[in-house]
Amino acid sequence: MLLSSYTGQALEAGIDEAGRGCLAGPVFAAAVILPPDFAPAYLNDSKQMTAKRREHMRGEICREAIAWAVAEASPDEIASINIAQASYLAMHRAVSALPVVPTHLLVDGNRFKPYAGIEHTCMIGGDGRFRHIAAASVLAKTFRDERMRELAAEYPQYHWEQNAGYPTVQHRDAIRKHGPTEHHRMGFRLL
Repeated sequence: MLLSSYTGQALEAGIDEAGRGCLAGPVFAAAVILPPDFAPAYLNDSKQMTAKRREHMRGEICREAIAWAVAEASPDEIASINIAQASYLAMHRAVSALPVVPTHLLVDGNRFKPYAGIEHTCMIGGDGRFRHIAAASVLAKTFRDERMRELAAEYPQYHWEQNAGYPTVQHRDAIRKHGPTEHHRMGFRLL
């Protein structure tokens, strides 16, 4: 059973990102503040859920959360400041977009760039331990996958609707055959 909070504060936000290891597309992040009684049985780290269940859960989170926000950092920003800094930038943008100010940030992972005026705690494996981080992982993943499906309509040869920009054999074969697009992360080893 996932925990509702690390600090016990009602406005603690869970934060997670999606798409850090991709060869193409933006990195997304989400920040979520949940009511303490929000505890769907199947909420989990988004990587442990089916796509259908993630989509269903996305709707439930968006309806029931006290506050939520999703943000991104572009491939150009990733190239300019590196993927770690771009992930923090997306996380900061998500926190800034929340309609309420969180009292604490619980961040999935082991590193985070402090957000001015709000204390934070990093939690390795937090998306499998805390509801609000799991909810953030679901939102970051589903919104990013949606964006990659939109890009796939423009660039069908890369099959982003299936691989979401991750370094699959199929994706690398398409890069080899067609070359990179402006959505590819040129600072990454594409082949």
